[in-house]
Amino acid sequence: MGKLVSTLFVTLDGVYQAPGGREEDTRGGFEHGGWVFPYADDEFGQFINEVFARPAAFLLGRRTYDIFAAFWPKVTDPADPVASKLNALPKYVASSTLSDPEWAGTTVISGDLAKEVTALKERTDGELQVHGSGALVRSLLAHGLVDTLHLLTFPVVLGTGHRLFTEGAVPTKFEHTGGLTTSTGVAIHSYDLAGRPDYGTFGLPENA
Repeated sequence: MGKLVSTLFVTLDGVYQAPGGREEDTRGGFEHGGWVFPYADDEFGQFINEVFARPAAFLLGRRTYDIFAAFWPKVTDPADPVASKLNALPKYVASSTLSDPEWAGTTVISGDLAKEVTALKERTDGELQVHGSGALVRSLLAHGLVDTLHLLTFPVVLGTGHRLFTEGAVPTKFEHTGGLTTSTGVAIHSYDLAGRPDYGTFGLPENA
Protein backbone atom coordinates (compact mmCIF):
# COMPACT_ATOMS: atom_id res chain seq x y z
CA MET A 1 0.00 0.00 0.00
CA GLY A 2 1.31 3.41 -0.92
CA LYS A 3 1.89 6.40 1.33
CA LEU A 4 0.05 9.66 0.74
CA VAL A 5 2.59 12.47 1.07
CA SER A 6 1.58 16.14 1.00
CA THR A 7 4.04 18.97 0.30
CA LEU A 8 2.74 22.46 1.00
CA PHE A 9 4.12 26.00 1.07
CA VAL A 10 2.57 28.35 3.65
CA THR A 11 3.23 31.82 5.02
CA LEU A 12 3.58 32.55 8.74
CA ASP A 13 -0.12 33.39 8.78
CA GLY A 14 -1.00 30.11 7.08
CA VAL A 15 -1.72 31.34 3.53
CA TYR A 16 -1.08 28.79 0.78
CA GLN A 17 -2.61 30.71 -2.14
CA ALA A 18 -0.55 31.42 -5.27
CA PRO A 19 2.98 30.71 -4.04
CA GLY A 20 4.48 30.41 -7.49
CA GLY A 21 3.46 33.46 -9.52
CA ARG A 22 1.68 36.78 -9.63
CA GLU A 23 -1.26 35.53 -11.71
CA GLU A 24 -1.32 31.96 -10.43
CA ASP A 25 -4.46 32.30 -8.29
CA THR A 26 -6.12 35.70 -7.87
CA ARG A 27 -9.32 34.49 -6.17
CA GLY A 28 -10.74 37.09 -3.81
CA GLY A 29 -8.63 39.82 -5.38
CA PHE A 30 -5.42 38.20 -4.03
CA GLU A 31 -2.51 40.48 -4.98
CA HIS A 32 0.42 38.70 -3.32
CA GLY A 33 1.03 35.85 -5.77
CA GLY A 34 4.62 34.71 -6.14
CA TRP A 35 5.64 35.08 -2.49
CA VAL A 36 7.90 31.98 -2.58
CA PHE A 37 10.22 33.37 -5.26
CA PRO A 38 12.44 35.62 -3.08
CA TYR A 39 13.22 32.73 -0.73
CA ALA A 40 14.26 30.07 -3.24
CA ASP A 41 17.86 28.95 -2.65
CA ASP A 42 19.94 25.82 -3.16
CA GLU A 43 18.66 24.13 0.02
CA PHE A 44 15.05 24.76 -1.00
CA GLY A 45 15.75 23.42 -4.48
CA GLN A 46 17.53 20.35 -3.14
CA PHE A 47 14.63 19.49 -0.83
CA ILE A 48 12.11 19.79 -3.67
CA ASN A 49 14.29 17.66 -5.95
CA GLU A 50 14.53 15.00 -3.22
CA VAL A 51 10.74 14.96 -2.86
CA PHE A 52 10.33 14.57 -6.62
CA ALA A 53 12.76 11.66 -6.64
CA ARG A 54 10.22 9.51 -4.78
CA PRO A 55 6.72 9.70 -6.35
CA ALA A 56 4.87 6.79 -7.89
CA ALA A 57 1.85 8.93 -8.79
CA PHE A 58 0.33 12.35 -8.11
CA LEU A 59 -3.01 13.44 -6.66
CA LEU A 60 -3.96 17.06 -7.23
CA GLY A 61 -6.85 19.40 -6.55
CA ARG A 62 -8.52 20.96 -9.59
CA ARG A 63 -6.97 24.41 -9.22
CA THR A 64 -3.43 23.14 -8.70
CA TYR A 65 -3.92 20.70 -11.57
CA ASP A 66 -4.91 23.52 -13.92
CA ILE A 67 -1.87 25.57 -12.87
CA PHE A 68 0.48 22.62 -13.31
CA ALA A 69 -1.09 21.50 -16.62
CA ALA A 70 -0.56 24.96 -18.10
CA PHE A 71 3.15 24.93 -17.23
CA TRP A 72 4.86 21.58 -16.80
CA PRO A 73 4.01 19.92 -20.16
CA LYS A 74 5.98 22.77 -21.78
CA VAL A 75 9.11 21.84 -19.78
CA THR A 76 10.51 19.07 -21.94
CA ASP A 77 14.07 18.72 -20.62
CA PRO A 78 14.31 15.04 -19.58
CA ALA A 79 16.90 16.03 -16.96
CA ASP A 80 14.45 18.31 -15.14
CA PRO A 81 13.72 16.38 -11.92
CA VAL A 82 10.24 17.88 -11.47
CA ALA A 83 8.94 18.02 -15.04
CA SER A 84 10.18 14.53 -15.91
CA LYS A 85 8.13 12.99 -13.09
CA LEU A 86 5.02 15.16 -13.46
CA ASN A 87 4.81 14.54 -17.19
CA ALA A 88 5.54 10.82 -17.10
CA LEU A 89 3.81 9.45 -14.00
CA PRO A 90 0.07 8.88 -13.45
CA LYS A 91 -1.85 11.94 -12.29
CA TYR A 92 -5.20 11.88 -10.50
CA VAL A 93 -7.25 15.04 -10.14
CA ALA A 94 -10.13 15.38 -7.69
CA SER A 95 -12.84 17.25 -9.55
CA SER A 96 -16.57 17.05 -10.17
CA THR A 97 -16.38 19.35 -13.21
CA LEU A 98 -13.29 18.28 -15.20
CA SER A 99 -14.31 15.74 -17.80
CA ASP A 100 -11.69 15.73 -20.57
CA PRO A 101 -8.20 16.46 -19.21
CA GLU A 102 -5.60 17.19 -21.90
CA TRP A 103 -2.48 16.45 -19.84
CA ALA A 104 -1.36 12.93 -20.74
CA GLY A 105 -1.68 10.35 -17.98
CA THR A 106 -4.50 12.12 -16.11
CA THR A 107 -7.44 10.35 -14.48
CA VAL A 108 -10.33 12.29 -12.93
CA ILE A 109 -11.63 11.26 -9.50
CA SER A 110 -15.18 12.50 -9.08
CA GLY A 111 -16.81 10.05 -6.69
CA ASP A 112 -16.57 9.62 -2.93
CA LEU A 113 -13.18 11.18 -2.08
CA ALA A 114 -12.35 8.98 0.92
CA LYS A 115 -13.28 5.78 -0.89
CA GLU A 116 -11.52 6.72 -4.13
CA VAL A 117 -8.29 7.86 -2.45
CA THR A 118 -8.20 4.83 -0.15
CA ALA A 119 -8.42 2.59 -3.22
CA LEU A 120 -5.79 4.69 -4.96
CA LYS A 121 -3.38 4.30 -2.04
CA GLU A 122 -3.96 0.56 -2.01
CA ARG A 123 -2.96 0.17 -5.65
CA THR A 124 -0.05 2.63 -5.57
CA ASP A 125 3.35 1.08 -4.93
CA GLY A 126 5.25 3.99 -3.37
CA GLU A 127 4.43 7.63 -2.69
CA LEU A 128 1.16 9.11 -3.86
CA GLN A 129 2.16 12.78 -3.74
CA VAL A 130 -0.07 15.81 -3.30
CA HIS A 131 1.49 19.18 -4.12
CA GLY A 132 -0.25 22.40 -3.17
CA SER A 133 -3.98 21.67 -3.33
CA GLY A 134 -4.69 23.10 0.13
CA ALA A 135 -8.45 22.50 0.11
CA LEU A 136 -7.93 18.91 -1.00
CA VAL A 137 -5.29 18.36 1.70
CA ARG A 138 -7.72 19.65 4.34
CA SER A 139 -10.28 17.09 3.20
CA LEU A 140 -7.71 14.30 3.13
CA LEU A 141 -6.53 15.19 6.64
CA ALA A 142 -10.12 15.19 7.86
CA HIS A 143 -10.47 11.64 6.54
CA GLY A 144 -7.15 10.56 8.08
CA LEU A 145 -5.73 9.73 4.65
CA VAL A 146 -2.49 11.75 4.81
CA ASP A 147 0.54 9.79 5.99
CA THR A 148 3.24 12.46 5.78
CA LEU A 149 3.08 16.25 5.57
CA HIS A 150 6.06 18.28 4.39
CA LEU A 151 5.24 21.83 5.50
CA LEU A 152 7.48 24.61 4.20
CA THR A 153 6.85 27.81 6.17
CA PHE A 154 8.11 31.04 4.63
CA PRO A 155 9.07 34.08 6.76
CA VAL A 156 6.38 36.39 5.44
CA VAL A 157 2.89 37.49 6.56
CA LEU A 158 0.41 38.46 3.84
CA GLY A 159 -2.76 39.19 5.80
CA THR A 160 -5.13 37.94 3.11
CA GLY A 161 -5.53 34.78 1.06
CA HIS A 162 -6.75 31.24 1.44
CA ARG A 163 -5.37 29.60 4.58
CA LEU A 164 -4.46 25.97 5.03
CA PHE A 165 -6.02 25.38 8.44
CA THR A 166 -9.33 27.11 8.93
CA GLU A 167 -11.94 27.23 11.67
CA GLY A 168 -13.49 23.78 11.99
CA ALA A 169 -10.41 21.79 10.90
CA VAL A 170 -10.40 18.28 12.38
CA PRO A 171 -8.16 18.18 15.49
CA THR A 172 -5.06 16.28 14.45
CA LYS A 173 -1.78 15.31 16.10
CA PHE A 174 1.47 15.01 14.17
CA GLU A 175 4.84 13.43 14.91
CA HIS A 176 7.82 15.55 13.83
CA THR A 177 10.18 13.42 11.74
CA GLY A 178 12.76 15.91 10.51
CA GLY A 179 13.45 19.47 9.58
CA LEU A 180 15.86 22.18 8.52
CA THR A 181 15.94 25.92 8.02
CA THR A 182 17.28 27.25 4.72
CA SER A 183 19.65 30.19 4.29
CA THR A 184 16.69 32.45 3.53
CA GLY A 185 14.75 31.39 6.63
CA VAL A 186 12.34 28.86 5.16
CA ALA A 187 11.44 26.31 7.85
CA ILE A 188 11.10 22.91 6.22
CA HIS A 189 9.51 20.37 8.55
CA SER A 190 8.19 16.88 7.99
CA TYR A 191 5.40 15.35 10.04
CA ASP A 192 3.67 11.98 10.15
CA LEU A 193 0.00 11.84 11.04
CA ALA A 194 -0.38 10.55 14.60
CA GLY A 195 -4.12 10.48 15.34
CA ARG A 196 -5.96 12.89 17.60
CA PRO A 197 -4.37 15.39 20.02
CA ASP A 198 -3.58 14.61 23.65
CA TYR A 199 -4.46 17.11 26.38
CA GLY A 200 -3.42 17.90 29.92
CA THR A 201 -3.33 20.64 32.52
CA PHE A 202 -0.35 22.32 34.18
CA GLY A 203 -0.82 22.25 37.95
CA LEU A 204 0.92 24.20 40.67
CA PRO A 205 4.11 22.66 42.09
CA GLU A 206 3.32 20.44 45.08
CA ASN A 207 5.38 22.62 47.48
CA ALA A 208 3.79 25.86 46.36
